[in-house]
Amino acid sequence: MNERIWIPYCGAAPDPGGLIGRWNLDPGLLCLFVAISAIAFVRTAGRPRERALFFAATAVTLLLFVSPFCALTSALFAARSAHHVLLTALAAPLIAAAMPRSALNAIRGGPASWTAVSALILWLWHAPSLYGEALSSNAVYWLMQASLLGSAIAFWATVRASSSVAAVAALLAYMVQMGLLGSLLTFSDEAFYAPHALTTTAWGFSPLEDQQLAGLLMWVPGALAYLCAALARLHRLLEDEVRPNGLPA
Repeated sequence: MNERIWIPYCGAAPDPGGLIGRWNLDPGLLCLFVAISAIAFVRTAGRPRERALFFAATAVTLLLFVSPFCALTSALFAARSAHHVLLTALAAPLIAAAMPRSALNAIRGGPASWTAVSALILWLWHAPSLYGEALSSNAVYWLMQASLLGSAIAFWATVRASSSVAAVAALLAYMVQMGLLGSLLTFSDEAFYAPHALTTTAWGFSPLEDQQLAGLLMWVPGALAYLCAALARLHRLLEDEVRPNGLPA
C-alpha cells in the first residue's frame, strides 16, 4: 500500500477519543436536507404514512452523513460497508415505500434490470481504485453516494411495483450477489483499500481485519435485509393464494 495522504469528504480519520465531536456541519449539505425535507413535507400532505416513511429515511441519512458516523467511515472500511448497507438496504426502501404510484410508474425498466444496474454500481465502487478516488475527491465521493442511493431507490421501487414472483426473484438475486461480495472481502488474505492502511490500528483492527469485518457486515446483515424482504413478499404471495375463508383457491 502506498503512503498517499487521503482527504475524504468526512474529514481525516478520527481516533476513538475524538469521534464524538466529529459532526459534519457542511452548510451545503444541511441546506440540501432542509430543502428536500420541506418539499417532501408539502408533497406528502394528507398522506401521513408516506410522510413518516420519508422522514424515517431522512433520519437514516442524517446518521450517515451528519453524525460522527460520517467521520468513522474515514477510519474504518467496516464503517463504510455499514454505511453502504444502511444507505441501500434501509434508506432506499423507505424512500421507495414513500413514493406515490405515479412516481413508481415513471421509472423505466423492471426489477431484473435494476437488480443488475444496482449490483454493478455496488461492485464498481468496491473496486480499490474507484474507492480510492471517492476518498480523494468530494465530487467523486458524492457521485458514489448518489449512484448507490439512486440505483437502490429504483431497485426497491420496481420491486414494490412488480408482482410478488418477480419481486422475490429480484430480492434473492440481489441477496446472493451482496453475499458474494461480502464473502470475497471476508476470505481475502490481502487488504485491498489503501485509504485505510494507516487508519484502523487506533480502533484495534489491522487493515485486513477491518476489511474482513466489512465483508461480514455485507454478507450477514446486508444480505439478510434482502432475504427478509423476499420472505415478506413470498408471504404476501401465499396469502393471495388463500381464499378469505382460509381454504386454498
